[in-house]
Amino acid sequence: MKAVFYPKLFSLLKSGISKKQVQQDILSGIIVGIVALPLAIAFAVASGVSPEKGLITAIVAGFIISLLGGSRVQIGGPTGAFVVIVFGIITEFGLQGLLISTFLAGIFMVLFGLLKLGTLLKYIPQPMIVGFTSGIALIIFSTQIKDALGLNIADLPSEFFHKWKIYFENLQSINYVALIITLLTILITVYSKKITTKIPGSFIAIVLITIVVQLFKLPVNTIGTVFKSIPSGIHIEAIHFNITDIHKYLIPAFTIALLGGIESLLSAVVSDGMISGNHRSNTELIAQGIANIVTPFFGGIPATGAIARTATNVKNGGRTPISGIVHAITLLLIMIFFGKQAKLIPMSCLAGILIVVAYNMSEWRNFYSILKSSYFDVIILLTTFLLTVLIDLTVAIEIGIVLSALLFMKRMADINTKVSGEIDSDILEIYSDIPKEISVYEISGPFFFGSAKRYTETIHEIGLKSRILIIRMRHVPFVDSTGCQNLKSVIKNLQALNKTVILSGVNSEVRDQLGKAGLTELIGENNVFSSFNEAIRAANTINES
Repeated sequence: MKAVFYPKLFSLLKSGISKKQVQQDILSGIIVGIVALPLAIAFAVASGVSPEKGLITAIVAGFIISLLGGSRVQIGGPTGAFVVIVFGIITEFGLQGLLISTFLAGIFMVLFGLLKLGTLLKYIPQPMIVGFTSGIALIIFSTQIKDALGLNIADLPSEFFHKWKIYFENLQSINYVALIITLLTILITVYSKKITTKIPGSFIAIVLITIVVQLFKLPVNTIGTVFKSIPSGIHIEAIHFNITDIHKYLIPAFTIALLGGIESLLSAVVSDGMISGNHRSNTELIAQGIANIVTPFFGGIPATGAIARTATNVKNGGRTPISGIVHAITLLLIMIFFGKQAKLIPMSCLAGILIVVAYNMSEWRNFYSILKSSYFDVIILLTTFLLTVLIDLTVAIEIGIVLSALLFMKRMADINTKVSGEIDSDILEIYSDIPKEISVYEISGPFFFGSAKRYTETIHEIGLKSRILIIRMRHVPFVDSTGCQNLKSVIKNLQALNKTVILSGVNSEVRDQLGKAGLTELIGENNVFSSFNEAIRAANTINES
């Protein structure tokens, strides 16, 4: 059982954590708690629930995820990815339906971990992830236009185009004070980092703008005018449901579990690259599941690993789960002592924060990069994106997975099975003469979403052992955008450690894809060769210099 569920905190406490690192983790946790405050409130409001639901989720789920998780630095809580799902469940089933769906999703996630499915969730192709993430970002942006412009609209439709039709029909009712507040919030959030990186721009924006609105009695909606008071504590809430109706919540619950699993493991993988660590994927899934089982009993909404807050934790020196625990405690203290003041925050200020979040979520650079990739990746990207925006995220994920599998089978069927290029007669002799400063790793087969993670983990491990790494790609028939993204990440990590990466045996199709992804520029055109002999000569020249 230890291999399936063994929290990182437990193993770190067993091996010992230095006093200096504990102090750094505490400081980082306080900073991340301040970062999480406006986001937790904003995500809750955008999801159609009261602000304290977001704070409760960040506190309860954030604490459990750090205490029991499989990552050193993961920060858990509500995220933008869940906004669309939560809003839809609230609309159809109400708050009790959301609590039941979240509880069931937690059970699904625990089962994912116990069945050791953590590694399988890593194989979701990059175009699909970018597709639904960009779609969610566009939907979040769309939902904030009403508050951003201060429009007086009682009931806003959920359909994308119908929503924008209503916006245009009500443009004459723009509240220009609200619009100015939204723009100021965006500017402060984006540009405050030029003055200070310790205090998040969203927090600065909320404090400054709330004070100005109250001093000058500006005519804009606040959290208080929409939701009235905010509780200054956490209380147990009962969940009521009829066992005969449980089937209604299975699909929403499975969607929450699948999306939560993907996002949490994606966040863990990203943070691994930042700290050169390795998370325990199945332990992380079980911890995420337990968090989502417990949180509804406090009135919380779905939670998962938050990439932006996790990155903030790493950048501020957090290296153990202590920082995540401190982040949750910081939020609890803020809620207890300053919860009543939160009702004064203008809705247009929260809209500005969420517009920045939507922009950051959009991954437009990756979106554009994939559009230049193979038409297989483009089809997956656009299909997932359009289904997310126009129909439903659940449908987008289901069809995206099936489409990815079908297109991969088609791609494999189209490959000419004849292997191009034979081993030169002197290869074995060359291998025996390679200096210890040069390592060689050969990839055999397509470098695609199903194999990219395994290949890059091995490349990173081998690359650390030498000064120069030659990656042989003569038997790689194609590389997709997931492979390019993973390869780019591991090469950046190795280059940061002053390692040189050389590619050999790259065919014209693969070279074209690497070029579109910016990999040949990253590696250097002079470090990409068509033959292994050329690569060896170049490596020896670099080694002797």
